[in-house]
Amino acid sequence: MAHNDYYSTSVHGDYRLYDIGTLALEEGDSIPHCTLAVATHGTLNAAKDNAILVLTWYSGNSKIMADVYIGPGRALDPEKYFIIVVNQIGSGLSTSPHNVAGAQGAGDFPKVRIGDDVAAQHRLLIETFGITNLALVVGGSMGAQQTYEWAVRYPDMVKRAAPIAGTAKNTEHNYLYAETLREALTTDPGFKAGSYAAPTDVAAGLKRHAKLWTVMGWSTEFFRNNSHQALLGFASVQDFVDNFMTSYFAPMDPNNLLLMAWKWQRGDVSRHTGGNRRLRWAASRPRCM
Repeated sequence: MAHNDYYSTSVHGDYRLYDIGTLALEEGDSIPHCTLAVATHGTLNAAKDNAILVLTWYSGNSKIMADVYIGPGRALDPEKYFIIVVNQIGSGLSTSPHNVAGAQGAGDFPKVRIGDDVAAQHRLLIETFGITNLALVVGGSMGAQQTYEWAVRYPDMVKRAAPIAGTAKNTEHNYLYAETLREALTTDPGFKAGSYAAPTDVAAGLKRHAKLWTVMGWSTEFFRNNSHQALLGFASVQDFVDNFMTSYFAPMDPNNLLLMAWKWQRGDVSRHTGGNRRLRWAASRPRCM
């Protein structure tokens, strides 16, 4: 277990930790005392039918979700809905490689799939909040992968689903991109097969990782229009890379990022419904899309 001040309420705002017990994983391992970091907004009504589940993207967290989507008069209005933001496993706030001690810590953390996150979230909602109906499930990128999985696994529980900029089955191109992100981290000599002492030991790998995100996470038009200057106030592209992208990723734990990238690569709602030939059928199961 490695202490990292980045993963704290002082950085990410208020959240509560819920131990859901042992989570059996699709890859055959399990996580004892799987703990989910959860932020809530608004009030659950007596009928328990005004709940919205918000799911996090790669490197994202509950505070970013709140900043983007949640607030009075906004798309997700806490004056109308009870909004539950669950930080995914590996996010650094929920159970993650950096905050687990013993045999499963750091680079030895077990492989987790999108379906494992959804199973954990489902248990949380049922057993902790007593919620059996969701007015909406929403998430972007990896959050969208989880949203698709929710809609396919629990079609009777999900009234509406809003996957944003994500896939029901990850593409080969996207898989390759995530692999370059993983390699940027693992090829840094300071990574030491996941046994580094702190993210600063993998600073060069984290910077390469940030540069790759600069290329793929922002459009050609964004830079052609000098939006990094006009909208965000950076003097140059290099200034944007150094003082926004690199600064954003620098404090994050590489093993956490690797865990999220691994499950992102393998997101596929058809895994339990007959494979590729059944993908269209799987996507047709939800009653909400």
